[in-house]
This record gives sequence, structure tokens and C-alpha cells, in this order.
Amino acid sequence: MAPRDQKSLEVWRRKIDELDRKLLELLNDRARCADEIGKLKQDLGVQVYSPEREGEIIRNMFEHNPGPLTNEAVRRLFERIIDESRRREREAMERRKRNEDGKRRV
Repeated sequence: MAPRDQKSLEVWRRKIDELDRKLLELLNDRARCADEIGKLKQDLGVQVYSPEREGEIIRNMFEHNPGPLTNEAVRRLFERIIDESRRREREAMERRKRNEDGKRRV
């Protein structure tokens, strides 16, 4: 590989590393939001799983997808993200319920 090519490779890798850090920060922000949604759903007596809402999220991402990712790739990525959000919501509800049960026993 020519020196110029190696340098270009390193530049692109640094860019990817920076984007990965930003993505991680955003995913953690989303996880914190899911925790709060879980608490609100518990207060409202709403189920964690909402196929309508999950479909809405996917459709929204399709509408805002400029590419080069295909909509199928976006769907697969967001299904994983939604799965994790659903798990976080459920865990937040369970933690809150345990805390409430513990307070009642005291």
C-alpha cells in the first residue's frame, strides 16, 4: 500500500472511531429515555410491548433515511435498538415495583 493510501486509511478509521463514540453517546441517551418511559408506562398501566409504536419508529426511520443504508438494513438495526429499549423499559418497571414493594414492607 502506498504511503498516501495508508494515511487515507488512518484518516477514515479515525473518523469511524469518532462516529462510533458519538453513536454510543446517543444510544446511551436513548437507553436513559427508555428507563423513564418504563416508569411512565408503569404509572399509566401501559404494556411494555407496543407493536404500533415500534412500527411507527421504523417507518419514521425509513422516511429520514438518506442512504447509503438500505431500509432493510435500517430496519434490522432499529429492531435491535428497539429490543434493547423494551428490555430497559421492562427492567425499569421491575426495579420500581421492587422498590415500592420494599417500602410497603417497612
